[in-house]
Order: sequence, then structure tokens, then C-alpha cells
Amino acid sequence: MTTHRPDTPLPHIEFDGRPATEEDLRIPVLYGYGHFTAMQVRDGRVRGLGLHLARLDAANRELFDLPVDGDRVRELIRHALDGAGLRDASVRVNGYLPPGATRTTLMVTVREPAVMSVEARSLMSVPYVRTVPHIKRPGEFGQTYYGSRAGRAGFDEALLTAPGGVVTEGAITNIGFWDGSSVVWPGAPALAGITMTLLEQGLERAGLPSVRRPVTLEGPDGVERYRAAFVCNSQGIAPVRRIDRTAFAVDEKLMGKLGAMYDDTPEDAV
Repeated sequence: MTTHRPDTPLPHIEFDGRPATEEDLRIPVLYGYGHFTAMQVRDGRVRGLGLHLARLDAANRELFDLPVDGDRVRELIRHALDGAGLRDASVRVNGYLPPGATRTTLMVTVREPAVMSVEARSLMSVPYVRTVPHIKRPGEFGQTYYGSRAGRAGFDEALLTAPGGVVTEGAITNIGFWDGSSVVWPGAPALAGITMTLLEQGLERAGLPSVRRPVTLEGPDGVERYRAAFVCNSQGIAPVRRIDRTAFAVDEKLMGKLGAMYDDTPEDAV
């Protein structure tokens, strides 16, 4: 969920390499069926850029039966960064196919860079499962609704759960658990986040176990069996201090390892 504060600069938006017009902006407003990826750019470089490009291409083929050329995406990002006058930025690339179009329209949004707070987070479980969760897409009413409810209840984020209290993902993050020897990702349909994927790769390189298995709010697979938990997205990694009434200790050693793995991930030039 993204909100805009009055003191925050408005984003720079381009459509297919040109500044957005009023006509362009009607596309996401009136025809929101599409997909996107979000990334953090630092000095013109991105961790996991190839994964972002693969995500855009796979989603576009599934939704519109059309490919997305990675070189075109990189060119559009570079152009938008130049237009915004930024080398460090939060960047989104959205794909739409307006009625009557034969080529995907790519909207690139550039904002000031963002970093996830390292403070331990609190999560409120909610009964919500995204449709087609493996595709990252805009306009998720349910995530925004429950994220807002969690905030009003004093939590930092909503934790999405399937029937039976099956943990899937955070409203805007992936969640991982630590059982003392392995990182455990919920074995339920969810978006495979880029940062999550990079951490999985880093854990494999380090020879540390990383598994996917069912995680539930209660019962034999309940969250209380785990020693620690964390969330991650394109803005970074943060520990979890509680899920509902279940408290977690912050495992500084684990967070240090995860942070080092993420920081050591090679960055690719846009």
C-alpha cells in the first residue's frame, strides 16, 4: 500500500518514453487491468534486475499473450530517471493493454528512493487471499483495505491468510520464519518477491537451509513454533516482533546474515 503525503514530491511519470499526458493517465484510471514490478535504483543500478524483467515478461504473456522486451524496459527506465533527474529512486514499471491496442503500454513511475525501516514490525492477520497471487498487479483493494485496518488497530502491516488460518504473505511483503536451523517460507500460493528470491539464492550459496512448508496461525504448524520472523520487499528486510498476540524475539544474528546476503547481491546497470 502506498500513500502520498502533502510534503512528498509528486512522482515523475512517463508512458512509452514520453511525459504522461492527461489522455495517458486515463489508462490506469479507467482501465486498470495490468501488472507491474517495483524496484529500488541506486546510482543507476538494481539488485535482481533480470528477475524484474522476467517478471514483467511472464506476467505480460499470461495477461495479454504478448512479450515484453527487456532492453526496451531498461531504455524506458533510463529515460524516466533522466527525466526525473535522479540516479537513486523508487521505480515502478506497469504494463497495460488498452482496448484496441496491439502493443503493451509501459508506464514508468519514478519517485524518491525508499528504504524499509529496520525497526521490528507488528502484523495483524486478516482473512484475505489475492486472486492469481503470482502476478504483481495494481489496484489491490483488499490489500489496501486490510492494510489500513491494521494501521488503525496499531499494527505496521496486515498478514494475509487463507481459510484455516494458513499464512500466505504480508500485504506488501513476503514473510519468512526461522526455526533455529532453517529459513521457512509459507508453502501457500503467494507472490514470489524479488527480494525473497534473492535471499533464497543467497541462502543456497551460503549452504543454509531454505524450505517452503505450511505455516498456520495456530496448531502444529503454527507461528508460535518459530524462534523469529522477518518480512522483505524491494525496500529491504525487517524483523517481526509480533503476529497478533504471538511475540517474536529479534534474532540479530539471523538479521545480520540476511542483510549481508542481500547487500552482497550483485547490482545490474539499468
